[in-house]
Amino acid sequence: MTSNVQEILNNPFINQGTAFTKDQRAKLGIEGMLPPTVQTLEQQAEVTYQQYQTKSSNLEKRIFLMTIFNTNRVLFFKMFSQHVMEFMPIVYDPTIAESIENYSHLFVNPQNATYLSIDEPDKIEQSLKNGSEGRKIKLIVVTDGEAILGIGDWGTQGVDIAVGKLMVYTAAAGIDPAEVLPVVLDVGTNNQKLLDDPLYLGLHHKRIKGEQYHQFVDRFVSAAEEIFPELYLHFEDFGRDNAASILDQYKDKILTFNDDIQGTGIIVLAGILGALNISGEKLSDQKYLCFGAGTAGTGIAKQIYTEMVNSGLSEEEAKDHFYLVDRQGLLFEDTPDLTPEQKPFTRKRSEFSNADELTNLEAVVKAIHPTIMVGTSTQPGTFTEEIVTEMASHTEHPIIFPLSNPTKLAEAKAEDLIKWSKGKALVATGIPADPVEFEGVTYEIGQANNALVYPGLGLGAIAANSKILSETMISVAAHSLGGIVDPSKSGAAVLPPVSKLDVFSQTVAENVCNQAIKEGLSQNDYKNGHDAVTAIRWQPKY
Repeated sequence: MTSNVQEILNNPFINQGTAFTKDQRAKLGIEGMLPPTVQTLEQQAEVTYQQYQTKSSNLEKRIFLMTIFNTNRVLFFKMFSQHVMEFMPIVYDPTIAESIENYSHLFVNPQNATYLSIDEPDKIEQSLKNGSEGRKIKLIVVTDGEAILGIGDWGTQGVDIAVGKLMVYTAAAGIDPAEVLPVVLDVGTNNQKLLDDPLYLGLHHKRIKGEQYHQFVDRFVSAAEEIFPELYLHFEDFGRDNAASILDQYKDKILTFNDDIQGTGIIVLAGILGALNISGEKLSDQKYLCFGAGTAGTGIAKQIYTEMVNSGLSEEEAKDHFYLVDRQGLLFEDTPDLTPEQKPFTRKRSEFSNADELTNLEAVVKAIHPTIMVGTSTQPGTFTEEIVTEMASHTEHPIIFPLSNPTKLAEAKAEDLIKWSKGKALVATGIPADPVEFEGVTYEIGQANNALVYPGLGLGAIAANSKILSETMISVAAHSLGGIVDPSKSGAAVLPPVSKLDVFSQTVAENVCNQAIKEGLSQNDYKNGHDAVTAIRWQPKY
C-alpha cells in the first residue's frame, strides 16, 4: 500500500493534491496523507499564485513553478492559462537561458525527460520506453544542446529547452501533457566551462561529429517512430552544421519539424504578412536583407522565398529579392566557407561597383536600399540610427525585425526603431517589448515569438495524424497569424498578442488540420479541422 500511495502523490500526471475528494482519498487509500480540507482547483491555483508572487527573482519564480510542474501538471497548467503573459518569460525565454546555464547546479528532478547518451546507443530503445512509462506519446521535442537560444553549446543542460517548449505546447494549444516527452541527445559538449565543472551532469568529452553522430540521431529517430507510431517529432536548437541536414533527411518521410529553421521562418513570414497588411504593399515587391545568416537566418529566408514562389514568382525572380549579410559582410558566390543553406541566396560581385566595400551592414543597406531587414545575428546594437534612417529614407514603411535574444543580444530596441524612423517602421522583436509612445500614437510591438505559431501548427498536424508536415500546411499557419492584424488601427502590431495565445493557436491548428485533410495527408477519419482539433484538445481540470 505504501508504494501505491507514494506513486499516486508523486505522479504529476494523476496527483490532485488537496483537491482529492474524500471519496477519492478512501478509494485510493490515501486517507490521512493530506490535510483534511478538500480544495477546488481554483483555490489551489489562487494560493499557489500567492506563493509565486513572494519570489524575488525570475529564476526563483521559475524554480518554484517547476516544483509545481513536477508535482501536479493540472495545477501548473491551470495557473499558466490564467497568467500567460506573466509566465511565458519565466517558464521560457528569457529566464530559461539562466536556468539552462545553471542546470547541473540546480538539478532536483528530471521532469519526465529522457536522457540519451551517444556513449550508450544500445540503450536508446529501452530509455524511450522507460521515459514514456507506458504513456501514448504523440509529441517529442528533442535537442542536442549545441545551439541553445543565443547562448550556444550547453550540452545535456539543454534538456530544459525541450521541457520549456513542451510547456508552451500545452499552455497554448492544449496538447495533453501526458502525451509529450522531452528528449536530450547527449553527444558531448565543446563548452569548456562545462567540461571543467565536476558537477556537470552530461558527458565529459568533446562533441562527437560525423558518421557516429548521424548514426546516433538516426537510431533515435527510428526507435521513436517505431515505439510511438503517431509521433510528431520536433527538433530544437541543433547546431548550424546539423540542423538543416537532419531536417532535409526526414521531412519528406515522417511528421517532423525544426523550430529554429521552420518555426522562426513561419513567425517572421507571419509578421511580414501582418506588416504588409498594414502598409498595403505586396510581398513580391519587397527587398529582403538577412543580417546573421546562420541556421535561423537562412531558414527564415527560405520560408520567405518559398512564399514568394507560391505567390507567382519564378525561382530565379524570387531569389533576386534576397541579400544575406554575415560576419564577412554581404555574401557573394565566391565567399569562402559558405554553408549549403547560404549558397542559394548569394549575389554576384558584378552587380555592384563597390563589391569589395560591402563588408558591413551599413554599407550593404546604403547599396541595396532594403525594405525588410531581419536580424538573427546575436550582435547587440547593430541596427544603428544611421542604418535605420537610411532605410526609412528609401521606403515608406520599413519592416525591421531585431530578433536576437535574450535581451542583451538584440540588434536594437523597439523604442529606438520607432523614434529613428519617425514612426514609419513596422517592428517586431524577438523578446517582449512594451508599447512605444511617439508623437501622440501608441505603437504596439509584435513579438516574433515562435510560441505564437508552433503550438497551433503542431496541434493541427497531430489532430490530423498527418503523414508529413507539408510546405502548404506551414504557409497556412503563417497566413492564419498574419491575417489577424487590424490594419485600420494606428500603431497596430504586426503580430497578435501573446496574451491571446490559446485563441489563435486554435485557429492555426484548425486551418493546418484542414490543409492536411485537403492534401490527403490525414490518417484519421475526421472530415474537418474543427472536429479533429476539438477531439484531442486537453483542458487543465480534474
